Amino acid sequence: MELNLERPILFFDIESTGLNIASDAIIELSFVKVFPGGEERIKTWRVKPWDYVTGSQRPVSPSAKAIHGISDEDLAGCPRFCDIADEVVSWLKDSDLSGFNSTKFDLPMLAEEIERVRKYMNRNLDINLHEMRMVDVQNIYHVMEPRNLKAAYRFYCGKELENAHAAEADTLATYAVLKAQLDRYPETLRNNVEFLSNFSERQKSLDYAGRIALNDKKEPTITFGKHKGRTAREVYMTEPSYFSWIENGEFTLDTKRQFELLKQQFEQEKREARRAARDSGHSKPLTDEELGSSLSLLAGKFNSRHEK
Repeated sequence: MELNLERPILFFDIESTGLNIASDAIIELSFVKVFPGGEERIKTWRVKPWDYVTGSQRPVSPSAKAIHGISDEDLAGCPRFCDIADEVVSWLKDSDLSGFNSTKFDLPMLAEEIERVRKYMNRNLDINLHEMRMVDVQNIYHVMEPRNLKAAYRFYCGKELENAHAAEADTLATYAVLKAQLDRYPETLRNNVEFLSNFSERQKSLDYAGRIALNDKKEPTITFGKHKGRTAREVYMTEPSYFSWIENGEFTLDTKRQFELLKQQFEQEKREARRAARDSGHSKPLTDEELGSSLSLLAGKFNSRHEK
């Protein structure tokens, strides 16, 4: 079954120096862009993994090389991610996204590379991956037939996947598997990217590392450490230094960016609460307890941006 598309959908896969999103880097990136009507465009980059702090090439870990077979020497003459960033963004623009297990690794790694270019190269890349709909084909697969990409390709497409762990082969296989899933489960799946994105999404996280997720009330909530289960708003109002700890800690740049956006939101809420208090005739500054009560009334309208 061909995809029913309202706009292009971009299938992608990444090979990297390792599995640590905060300290590793992309070495191969492949896009397969499918347009309404069925036109397909394919682009694959080899990338020199770059450490912007030291100004040197990041090494490929032995465990990663054992999987994809790409060495440091293979990458020495390749462009850095910052050199191809504008082209990558142009492929991403105005598209939905799809990948195999991409919400856990490929998408966070792509976001991290983009944030590095913004931070270390002082570039204004006009893209927000968090606003893009994402269809994770593996999550659909695990709901319907729990296994991995090679098994999924064999199961859905009836043949063996050759050259597995090469980015382009894996990307094309992911595209083929999604189309076959639509054929196999017509009573469960709808040929609609918004439905498939919602169906394949597990927990609604604000950052790709899953450090902040939305609770049942759509409130950003800390998912780890001593504040696990507490709302980000409650933590900021009682312990704002925690947000500074996040900013200076070993977290992905995307996680730090989302905490900073929440901080800006909460500061705006505080300003509005104080303004409302002045307008209502309060002559004294609000106490922390009074400010908290006022903020609870304002929270709903700010949470709306996270429900998209």
